[in-house]
Amino acid sequence: MTDEQLNTIANQIVTKMMKLKTMDEWFKNIESSARASDMEDDYSKLELDEEAWAYGELAKLMTLMDICKTDEAFEKCAIINNRINDINKIIKKYKK
Repeated sequence: MTDEQLNTIANQIVTKMMKLKTMDEWFKNIESSARASDMEDDYSKLELDEEAWAYGELAKLMTLMDICKTDEAFEKCAIINNRINDINKIIKKYKK
């Protein structure tokens, strides 16, 4: 086999691998957006008031914070902490 033939085969392999990677990412995006829309539909049926929603959001954020701490993803922790502070302000309105 010549170098030119090897380069052609290598280029074809890389091209196919890139297509597979792109398709994999596309499928992941489709799956995650489908799950998110299903969850939004379910939540809208609950008709939660702001306080109940805030407590649910706080629980979710605290779980994410714990995961990020374990993974040592401290930049994400800082972002989550800011959102937790915003949610705590909403909860304080109802504690009077």
